[in-house]
Amino acid sequence: MNFISVIRLPDFITKEDLNWAIDQATAKKKRDFSQVEFFTYDEGLCVQCMHLGTYDSEPATVKAMHQYATESGYEIDMNQQRLHHEIYLSDPRKSARIN
Repeated sequence: MNFISVIRLPDFITKEDLNWAIDQATAKKKRDFSQVEFFTYDEGLCVQCMHLGTYDSEPATVKAMHQYATESGYEIDMNQQRLHHEIYLSDPRKSARIN
């Protein structure tokens, strides 16, 4: 399984703006940011929900989303072009563990 981290940018940010920021960060931090890229993704029609809790309870949330989609007459079509993705509103490492 491969993962990428994505940060939502305001619509007015261009690829040239990002390249400028990469150059500035590289010079200031003396680190390699060459893998940072300007990435655009149109997710199209999708199911989404707000998951509250830890990773331990995430499979039940994903299962409920899949069930909702299929019961609504849709197919799960995740592939190289249709990606599963998650948006974190807080640090997922700091969620209290629920048993």
